[in-house]
Amino acid sequence: MHEMCRKEGVLMPVNVNEIEPDEKIVEIEMERLREFRNHPFKVKADAQMLQLIESISKYGILNPLIVRPLPEGVYEIIAGHRRKYAAQHLGFRKMPVIIRVLRDDDAVINMVDSNLFRETIRPSEKAFAYKMKYEAIKRKSGRKNGGQIDYHLLGRRTIDIIGEDSGESAKQVQRFMKLTELIPELQEMLDEGAIAFNPAYEIAFLTEEEQNNLIKAMDYTQAMPSLSQAQRLKRLSREGKLTLGKMKEILAEVKKGEIHRVMFKNEQLYQYFPRNYTPEQMKNKILEVLEAWQADTSDNKEEEK
Repeated sequence: MHEMCRKEGVLMPVNVNEIEPDEKIVEIEMERLREFRNHPFKVKADAQMLQLIESISKYGILNPLIVRPLPEGVYEIIAGHRRKYAAQHLGFRKMPVIIRVLRDDDAVINMVDSNLFRETIRPSEKAFAYKMKYEAIKRKSGRKNGGQIDYHLLGRRTIDIIGEDSGESAKQVQRFMKLTELIPELQEMLDEGAIAFNPAYEIAFLTEEEQNNLIKAMDYTQAMPSLSQAQRLKRLSREGKLTLGKMKEILAEVKKGEIHRVMFKNEQLYQYFPRNYTPEQMKNKILEVLEAWQADTSDNKEEEK
């Protein structure tokens, strides 16, 4: 069943599956909508966003946003940040929303649960989302229920409840939450797939200073830590023996399966690149040159035939 909402005089179908009996869809001006505070899920203009923009352009907003009223006369978005971004890009002045009165901790739990099953979630997003929900449930369990969501712990650990809600083990939830202790640069490397999940978890046990030194060591060796290397780094950190020199030594080791890997030292590369080039920029430029060389070689072969 669909209700209709209006955008600049055009009626749009709205999915009302999530509407409770006493709720209805209303329209709210864009300027009255606010992002959720400390929202852990990033909104980016990526390929999926372009698809969403195209879909909304054709069919309108099929699912209303979930918002809660704030004392300032504005509304905080619980679910629908990406839809708002796309609609704003298309020039929408109003958005269809469902208004729910939620306490702070209930709002956090709603926000996390409504976003966790998106098609693509970055590891750091899930890490901070789990941590926010964990802290919210812990606060709620320490007081009488006064909100719309009632988490009866019944002797269960908060971590177990989050695992059941998300379909993951309590241990995995704990491992994700540990990732919030990574410095932003390492979180970004994890999200981009430069560092695998398991090594990143081990690295999260390093101090902030050690993690910053690890960035320097990775830049120097042009290598990312394997799981076994990350575990050794953690062990040395606990023993108080982890130095920048030791990190470079460990990362410079040839990993299993990389015997035939081609490696360059930084000083070999910087004679061809500006000093402000990052390793990623150097890699991309080298690949670009190789692709051009390969295309030129192929053209020459064709001319010789």
